[in-house]
Amino acid sequence: MVTVIAEIGSVHDGSFGNAQKLIAVAAECGADAVKFQTHIAEAETLRDAPAPAYFSDEPRFDYFRRTAFTLDQWRRLAADCEGRGVTFLSSPFSLEAVDLLEQVGVGAYKVPSGEVTNLPLLERIAATGKPVYLSSGMSDWRELDEAVEALKGGGQVTVLQCSSAYPCPPERVGLNVIGEMAERWGLPVGFSDHTDGPAAAIAAVALGASVVEKHITFSRLMYGSDAANATEPPQFREFVQALRAVQKMRANPVDKDDLTPYRDMKKIFEKSVVAARDLPEGHVLGEGDLAYKKPGDGLPARRWRDVLGRRLVRDVKADQKLSEGDLASA
Repeated sequence: MVTVIAEIGSVHDGSFGNAQKLIAVAAECGADAVKFQTHIAEAETLRDAPAPAYFSDEPRFDYFRRTAFTLDQWRRLAADCEGRGVTFLSSPFSLEAVDLLEQVGVGAYKVPSGEVTNLPLLERIAATGKPVYLSSGMSDWRELDEAVEALKGGGQVTVLQCSSAYPCPPERVGLNVIGEMAERWGLPVGFSDHTDGPAAAIAAVALGASVVEKHITFSRLMYGSDAANATEPPQFREFVQALRAVQKMRANPVDKDDLTPYRDMKKIFEKSVVAARDLPEGHVLGEGDLAYKKPGDGLPARRWRDVLGRRLVRDVKADQKLSEGDLASA
């Protein structure tokens, strides 16, 4: 079963109403979970910390403070998720944020790429015993090994292949890493998708990803750090439907030796061996005596060599399907 996480992040821009509506939209699109970001500005960043290149319209400290929710609001968002049948997830960016989310009753944690090396945070998350999704966008194997080790002893860990590029170009997706992660740790693996479109996530699921995360927004024209690279509701719905289809394909392996589903089609589309012209009893068949025509319910065309050199035991007409009863024993 593929778990689809709709990444709301901070695309709500501090509007509690927008956050509630985004939960509703994600649920309507078929997501299994929604994921927020829990920022407490004073606990996670210095006031002069630089902003990423893709977001420089507002000091990050001010942005985190302005878009933060109160404990009561977080509880109401978690309740909205429960009411709509989706799991409430969030990425904490400080020890204090973990403590807040524990009060809220978060269902699972997501470790964002920038927190992979924050081992005190990871150990605090592990101590909760909750499931954890570990992103990997800007870490090497050594850092990821340390992160996985720090999370051991807690809840189930799922490691997500991710590339911290917004948007992520095809050449940096790293589909090969999905299998390498599974082999390295023996843990469930998934894919955090920063690409445009559904192709990368579809390929990831085909390769065994059990979790896929993708940003969702009302409109890519919204203000904020994530909206420009997120997916709007109509496309997100199609995205989920595509992943479900791939999931169904993987869950139903096909036996190529089982031709039962094609029995009727084989009769319609395949060819039988027929007489190319009127032929008399006693005639020894050569290549020029044979033709191959629909339907495929007679002697199969693939057996044409079995017919060559055999003698007819009765007259046959042109276009008559040949059968073993028409032929002397080989």
